[in-house]
Amino acid sequence: MKLIVGLGNPGSQYDKTRHNAGFMVVDALAHKHAVGSIAKARFSSATLDANIKGEKVLLMKPTVYMNRSGQSVGEAIRFFKLEPSEDLIVIVDDIALPVGSIRLRKSGGSGGHNGLSDIDRALGGADYPRLRVGVGAVPKLMNQADWVLSRFMSEEKADLDTALKDSVSAVEHVLDQGIISAMNMFNKKLEKKPVPESPNDIRSSGTSDQDTKSDSNTNTPRSERDAG
Repeated sequence: MKLIVGLGNPGSQYDKTRHNAGFMVVDALAHKHAVGSIAKARFSSATLDANIKGEKVLLMKPTVYMNRSGQSVGEAIRFFKLEPSEDLIVIVDDIALPVGSIRLRKSGGSGGHNGLSDIDRALGGADYPRLRVGVGAVPKLMNQADWVLSRFMSEEKADLDTALKDSVSAVEHVLDQGIISAMNMFNKKLEKKPVPESPNDIRSSGTSDQDTKSDSNTNTPRSERDAG
């Protein structure tokens, strides 16, 4: 049994926002590998059973807010007696990567991401694979919380579609050939580009390729988050 968790915030008001990139990847995996599967409410999550590359997989989207993601992941890990370093993949948004890019890690710190931080707390460590999906650098004149809770612009759709397709392929590769092979296949060197002043700069350029040195994210709805 493998557990694949996409992070996001529940509720239609957060649907398709940058912060819900993890949900979007799980939805893409379900569309390809869980056709006909009936969603179940388990582990404070919406879950689907799937079979990917011969592996029995549980696809999970927590129904708690981002900063409580560890509750869902911890419950499932304990119930199935899984080993996080071998049996878990967490999919999360990343403002340090341009839209269209993804990056796999075998383990690592949370980078300030509250969802990953809570999972680290629940599991007692950060030794588990994670797939980071780029959502673009925060424009200089925009609040980070507003940025990650905004929806992707039409100019970014092609890049977003590429990232979702690559994410599905990357998860399949991890399950079939392991995380190291997948990292070698999908982790590409990124060209650093200037951070936009505002979202209008993205619209005028017609591209979403942004990068930044920060690897942090704001992780709960505005009423329940620390925007730092």
